Amino acid sequence: MDDDELTTVLEDAGLSPYQAEAYVTLLGLGTASATDIAESCDVPDPRIYDVLRDLESKGYIETFQQDSLTARARNPDGVLEDLRSRSDKYLNAAESIEDRWNQPEISDHEVSIVKRFDTVLNRARELIETAEHQIQLGVNADQFYELAPALHDALERGVNIKLCICTGPDEEIPDVADIERACTEARHRKIPSPFLVLIDRTWTCFAPHRHSVSEYGVLVNDRTHTYVFHWFFITCLWEIWETVYTERTPETPTSYVDLRHAIRDIEPLLDEGATISATVRGYDTDTNERVTLTGTIVEVNYTGSTMGRKDPVPLAQLAGRISATLDVDGERYEVGGWGAVIEEIEATQIVVTDVQHQ
Repeated sequence: MDDDELTTVLEDAGLSPYQAEAYVTLLGLGTASATDIAESCDVPDPRIYDVLRDLESKGYIETFQQDSLTARARNPDGVLEDLRSRSDKYLNAAESIEDRWNQPEISDHEVSIVKRFDTVLNRARELIETAEHQIQLGVNADQFYELAPALHDALERGVNIKLCICTGPDEEIPDVADIERACTEARHRKIPSPFLVLIDRTWTCFAPHRHSVSEYGVLVNDRTHTYVFHWFFITCLWEIWETVYTERTPETPTSYVDLRHAIRDIEPLLDEGATISATVRGYDTDTNERVTLTGTIVEVNYTGSTMGRKDPVPLAQLAGRISATLDVDGERYEVGGWGAVIEEIEATQIVVTDVQHQ
């Protein structure tokens, strides 16, 4: 580091330009009179005495009389400690700026906009690790493998996981064996898609697909907003695409986390006169307390039922209000789906435990 660079650093550390220049000059001279110091640098003669006294008060030099005012640099231990302390602060500040740019703190607000996809991916992984009921996700093969360990653990905890693998025309999907270890059911969309992970009907992690012009992400902690993303998942990432894996079998019990999918299967059975035993887990819409009810499904209702049913029922007919009636020892409960308000129970899981045909 040359004299000019050292002078600049000392100015950053709190010295005035004259003080920094006089100190660097004195370091080169060793011991020198005030006059000699002034002649060796750009500090004006009338100012040199004040500059030297200020440097002495700061602990950088010491002065004494020897025919004239003479100065020499003090042992630099104190100066070095101060500079190293400032260096650590600058380094910590640099690291803090980098961390905040890479991953802004997730605040209590309902929606956070972040700049980097890695922030969205890491947050999705954290939420998958704490998921309790259900996960819906649309990812490409690389993103799937990033999240696969967390998905496997969630599946082991009994979380229902619907996975859509989205690929370009020349891309391969992951091995089916890997998919089986990470989800309840998987489908393959043969078109690239945004990154989307929905957790327990509450959290959304979204980022545009990799061909997007700008890189950003959206983190949503809100049931209403997440419900909108849920319909994007159902219509664009799920409904029409080929099933590549499912753990479902024709035998009961059959578990559903979406009342709409349950009603699609249940309504034809009711029309045939079957007795359908089921367990419903969810929340009391008045108290928000968790409830588990076991009984018989005796009726289903949905806004589009008057349109004339086709098998399977088109999704558009199930887009409005939808409910099922559960008879529990003679007492009937109206069970709604995601966001239920009018019904008594918002179902998070419907398990059909037995079907008795007449």
